[in-house]
Amino acid sequence: MTPLDRRSMLRRLARAAALGAAAGAAASACGDGSPRASTPASAPASTAAGGGNTPTPAAVSGAPSAAATGGAVREPPPLSAGLPFQIGSGPPDRPRVALTFHGQGSPEIADSLLGLMEAAGARGTVLAVGSWLDEQPRMAQRVLTGGHELGNHTMHHGDISSMSADRTYAEIADCADRLNRLTGSIGRWFRPSQAKDCTPTVVAQARRVGYAHCLGYDLDSLDFTDPGAATVTRTVLNEVRPGSVVSLHFGHPGTVAAMPAILDGLRTRGLRAVTMSELVT
Repeated sequence: MTPLDRRSMLRRLARAAALGAAAGAAASACGDGSPRASTPASAPASTAAGGGNTPTPAAVSGAPSAAATGGAVREPPPLSAGLPFQIGSGPPDRPRVALTFHGQGSPEIADSLLGLMEAAGARGTVLAVGSWLDEQPRMAQRVLTGGHELGNHTMHHGDISSMSADRTYAEIADCADRLNRLTGSIGRWFRPSQAKDCTPTVVAQARRVGYAHCLGYDLDSLDFTDPGAATVTRTVLNEVRPGSVVSLHFGHPGTVAAMPAILDGLRTRGLRAVTMSELVT
């Protein structure tokens, strides 16, 4: 298949996927002013999923804790030594970028985005909202079987920077519990909700749950504002650099429509879309 034929195929797939998903699209959210799922005001401060038990704090070492997640944990392979807790970009001297996705909203759109990336040989990292995993449990394995990574984006996607330490812990631990029960691991990456970076309180509670890294980003696609596929594409391709961590979202048909052009643009720049773990190792 020639490059032109391949681009045409991806664009046709994207148009079909966007049209099919638009009717059922649910608003998805991230920490930059987009619509979001509200956290019930009466949510317990530290209730684990399923049995209502309070998770036991993990060791501050950053190793995933079975006690904090209600079961045995399969640890991911180690990353390069010396990585900081807060990571917002990767090495600038390698031709790789990480496309990271807020995991919430229409499963049809999620399937479409993942399928387009897989067809192009690209891989991404999905930071899932725990309430979405409750609604769409099959998506956890769908992400992993496609060769992508799955991480934690809190349980309800509230304003985590304004929460108490106990509430912050519950938001991270409850989502970690869902991930562990669905996949056997809490995942390597935690991304704070409604925030680009982790505050000291969030850092401390993420470490308690077992996360060794807080994942930020250095390129915001602004796709959650639904500016249209051309604008999303232009925003990403105008700003992307080797090592970029790009913030994108499920739940928005415009992101599906933009993905073939984004992947083509990365390719012409000699950049490869990889998982976050691949970016930093």
